[in-house]
Amino acid sequence: MDDRAKQLLKALIERYIADGQPVGSRTLSKASGLELSAATIRNVMSDLEELGLIASPHTSAGRIPTARGYRLFVDTMLTVDQTGFAAPSIAADQPQRVISNAANLLSSLSQFVGVVIAPRKASVFRHIEFLRLSEKRILVIIVAPDGDVQNRVIFTESDFTQSQLIEASNFLNANYAGLAIEQVRERLKTEMEQLQGEIAKLMQAAVQLSSEALASGDGEVVIAGEKNLLEVSDFSQDMGHLRRAFGLFEQKAQLLRLLDVSSQAEGVRIYIGGESQVVPVEELSVVSAPYAVDGQVVGKLAVIGPTRMPYERMIQIVDITSKLVGNALSQGSALRLP
Repeated sequence: MDDRAKQLLKALIERYIADGQPVGSRTLSKASGLELSAATIRNVMSDLEELGLIASPHTSAGRIPTARGYRLFVDTMLTVDQTGFAAPSIAADQPQRVISNAANLLSSLSQFVGVVIAPRKASVFRHIEFLRLSEKRILVIIVAPDGDVQNRVIFTESDFTQSQLIEASNFLNANYAGLAIEQVRERLKTEMEQLQGEIAKLMQAAVQLSSEALASGDGEVVIAGEKNLLEVSDFSQDMGHLRRAFGLFEQKAQLLRLLDVSSQAEGVRIYIGGESQVVPVEELSVVSAPYAVDGQVVGKLAVIGPTRMPYERMIQIVDITSKLVGNALSQGSALRLP
């Protein structure tokens, strides 16, 4: 695709994001600033359509971007300038309040939906128990140092007797209480040779059970601004689109899986509905980023809105908010130290 086609595609997408109407050749001629005839522009638009970057709605002679077109736009045509953007601060406070404030900030700045995954609780345990419920089905009870109790049901590949599970919990409580599960896993690697064969296998399985139990209790999903989608014409004109969007928010487990992708990489990431299975609702896009406390990624946040969103501004909002959350949580943890 040559520079002229790229410029026309960029102008078409920016125009469509601005007013939500299919863009015709005459409008595109003015928006692009190129001195091209209407016939030339129609030819280029036809080429872009063949490439799957734009499409023509049945009710209009104009064109609209496709998911593939949006992807090319956000990957190669956006230039984000953070210097002209100022966001309110997020005060250091209790983690839950910081997370709630961040979700509301994302929503108010974007006028779409703000989502924040709270940091997962520390995996340190004071006491642990395993209770056999049925074949290959175990209840894991984990008591944190602050007295918080987590109960998780885990399905295992191998079956364990209740006496084996009691032996495993007694061993863990006697030797590893007060440590994080990850530390227990590392220590067991070096101590395996000192343990007898059967108890060694059981300890490996017990630590795996504990790790899975804690992983299944991932951070809380805080959502703000779902009603903002009622004001978006793309959704208000089609209740089917709106129902699918709200269905995603109701299934918080889907949001966890969706945003889990963003925590695997640094910086802002954009996921466009219809482009892949990452975003299960075709009409939605997600702009997300991880946030870190004291240099370690502990959670993720995002703005969720229509594919026809001002991506440059959303990138600014998400990027700055992720830094604000990290700073507020880092300061808050420092304030709570004795």
